[in-house]
Amino acid sequence: MSEDGAGPAETPDAAAEDELADARHLAVVVAKPRAESVIDALEAEGVYDDNRSVESWDSDGVAVPVTAPPETVAVREVVQQVGEQRLRGLADHLRQRGWTEDELDAAPGSWAVVGSVVLVELGDAPRPGEVGEALLALHGEADTVVARNGISGAHREPDVTVIAGEGDTETVHTEHGTEYAVDLAEVMFSPGNKAERARMGEAVSDGERVLDMFAGIGYFTLPMARAGAEVTAVERNPTAFRYLVENAMRNGVDDLVHPYRADCREVVAAGIDGGPVDRVVMGYYEAWEYLDSALDALAPGGVLHMHEATPDNLVFERPVERLESAAADAGRSVEVLDTRRVKSHSEGVAHVVVDARVD
Repeated sequence: MSEDGAGPAETPDAAAEDELADARHLAVVVAKPRAESVIDALEAEGVYDDNRSVESWDSDGVAVPVTAPPETVAVREVVQQVGEQRLRGLADHLRQRGWTEDELDAAPGSWAVVGSVVLVELGDAPRPGEVGEALLALHGEADTVVARNGISGAHREPDVTVIAGEGDTETVHTEHGTEYAVDLAEVMFSPGNKAERARMGEAVSDGERVLDMFAGIGYFTLPMARAGAEVTAVERNPTAFRYLVENAMRNGVDDLVHPYRADCREVVAAGIDGGPVDRVVMGYYEAWEYLDSALDALAPGGVLHMHEATPDNLVFERPVERLESAAADAGRSVEVLDTRRVKSHSEGVAHVVVDARVD
């Protein structure tokens, strides 16, 4: 018996085991809008526990599982995790809803959380509503699930359908400290370009002058401006342009971002303040059609980043040939610095980028 007569005292080993067990069930409570950025920060610190679910905690907070109290991330409080072990994936959630193995073969194999919204391509999956509810069960930080049906039109507008949750498609997505406000029903956002967005922030130097010819909501503009570059950002979609301006202010770089709602060719033809730029970013699958304007805007020795959707059998041959041909027509020479596959664009087609110095 222990001294108070309550029962046998714990041995040091038992106490250590209890302490370890408690640590395995720790979570941090944060405001729901911060969940995505907090998860990124916890992953960077090495204490995010992806074996357990993010769960609702109170009316405006969620509990994010951790393996130890964070030292560098601000949180509301550290608590004992209330959620269950995340031992099941989407297939098991759907199986629990009565899906057959044949139906599971048609279930989505990938999806992405953008802010508070889950983006998913349904393909031939049956019962979309059940897919959406299962994804919400997997991602407690999200409150809406939308199915992506493609991108179309001159303004690259998305076609999406809300399949579960609250139905609010406007959100704020955070990547590597950059905040992107976006309405996923109005403006495209590609989660697969995450690494490329971060890389552009690392590529520029403080004080560098950049032209972003297809700026969108600030996909590449914002990380570059946050790194100290002065960016002329051109976007002709009025909705995307509104978010571009908002996002420059949201990230505190509105003094470095010079936004134009126009066709990029017109901006180049009118002359960019300060003259030719040090770097041109062409984040558009048909960017090669604008190479003459890009080269007009780029100073000798400047760097150009050209994106393209290229058939697998022509990677990287076709984009490099197009760039070299345009440069030759302009009486300039090209040094290819790097080539990258960003992601799969569609079956047999890759999204690639060519980085080149142009003299």
